[in-house]
Amino acid sequence: MEPKYKRILLKVSGEALAGEQHFGIHNPTVKKVASQIKEVYDAGVEVAIVVGGGNFWRGRTSENMDRATADYIGMLATVMNALALQDALEAIDVQTRVQSAIEMREIAESYVRRRAIRHLEKGRVVIFGAGTGSPYFSTDTTAALRAAEINAEVIMLAKNIDAVYSDDPMVNPDAVRYDNLTHTEVLEQDLKVMDATAAALCRDNDIAIHVFAVADDGNVMRAVCGEKIGTLVKGR
Repeated sequence: MEPKYKRILLKVSGEALAGEQHFGIHNPTVKKVASQIKEVYDAGVEVAIVVGGGNFWRGRTSENMDRATADYIGMLATVMNALALQDALEAIDVQTRVQSAIEMREIAESYVRRRAIRHLEKGRVVIFGAGTGSPYFSTDTTAALRAAEINAEVIMLAKNIDAVYSDDPMVNPDAVRYDNLTHTEVLEQDLKVMDATAAALCRDNDIAIHVFAVADDGNVMRAVCGEKIGTLVKGR
């Protein structure tokens, strides 16, 4: 299989790293994700990653807590996931750097756009932790922002669900599965691909979004090679 893209941004949800236990870090699952990333990396694709933190903390469900405080806790959760994924990647000989939007000099580099691009050019995987560094923004928005900043061609959304649906297929068996969508359709139909801010940022910067299931072996490589799996969202 020949890669379709030279530089991608992979968004991995925190829930995807929790595996079947649905909380925390499930090491076999993290290793499985790392092996899929290595497959793409070995094919010569430049890989940047944004990780979520939902396996530890979901700020929007924290009752009676200041929103900014809840969001900062979530940012710290993403750094834990970033370090776990870095460890799994380096264990299989993939050079990896974690860059944090909140300064944590002892454990990660601070986010610097030019340094991130240089790492990618030198063949290193870069994991972006701590979201945007500001509250009120999701890791979906972080993925869209970082993709635009590093000139990624596509955002790969690796999720627990295999595609975009009109409704939750676990609740509604009649939910419609989409193979292709435009950014505008995602926004107008309020489809839960990513939040509206992130989707609008992708639309404005003409960044494609490919949604697929991370659980199936080889899916990251299939998506990078342009195979018709999951849902592809693009400008037209």
